[in-house]
Amino acid sequence: MANTPHVFDATAELFPRLVLENSEKGPVLVNYWSPRAGPCMMLMPRLVRLAGEFGGRFLLVMLNTDEFGPLARSHGVVSLPTVKVYRHGKVVDTLHGAESEDTVREFIRKHLTDPSTTLLQRALATHASGDTASAVRIAAEAALANPQDVRIPLDLAKMLVLQGRYAQADDLLQALPSEAREDPELRRFAAHVSVLRTAKGAPPKDQLHQTIAADPANLEARYQLSAVHLVTNDYDAAMEQLLEIAKRDNSFHHDAGRTGLLALFELLGDEDERVQRYRELLQASMH
Repeated sequence: MANTPHVFDATAELFPRLVLENSEKGPVLVNYWSPRAGPCMMLMPRLVRLAGEFGGRFLLVMLNTDEFGPLARSHGVVSLPTVKVYRHGKVVDTLHGAESEDTVREFIRKHLTDPSTTLLQRALATHASGDTASAVRIAAEAALANPQDVRIPLDLAKMLVLQGRYAQADDLLQALPSEAREDPELRRFAAHVSVLRTAKGAPPKDQLHQTIAADPANLEARYQLSAVHLVTNDYDAAMEQLLEIAKRDNSFHHDAGRTGLLALFELLGDEDERVQRYRELLQASMH
């Protein structure tokens, strides 16, 4: 096994360094085997393939019990094949028998830390230390490492917002797959970010009122005015503009009027009188 990356043969002398010391850095799997046991010869190539598949995220160590039986027995090995997972110098899990490759893969996966999780933890710690710019870069690495995890782009977007980078946060959230954007927390935050972005680039409130008075069909001005009202917590005025947008054109900014109202309904709660009133008005506008 010497020429196979991440796979090593153990001896009694090497075991403390190869297994116990390395288990402080990450999981070490020890395959206790014998060339005289057929199931061992079935399991071994599966383990080697998985060591290559996971690319060094765990260390695979082979220990021949015909040569080092006392060592194997001292670690509780009573049948073959046996695979033990070592972490921080101790056995944390055991697999008995020549299980299928899928079963072994899931057994291994339980003990592996997702690289994106480690990166995200670093990003959050860096942000907590006050270096949000570096935290954003690390969180971006985490998002690339695991694009399926919606919590990573959500945390990244929050950091971008704290830096006042609303457009980048908005673009990031809008670029996510549609199924990810249906996550309730992400959907609410995306609506909030869109408002911040719109409000930041909006003309003064008086100018927007004048624009709408001159052209009531100017939905962009209405959307900007709703955003300006929202950042000052004037929910009634914001919902009035969003309702008008929903009435006039449900294709505007991907149905921004309706989705903006729904986000506000979630924020304010069903017991709020304004929510009840505007929910009825929205339903009426759809018929």
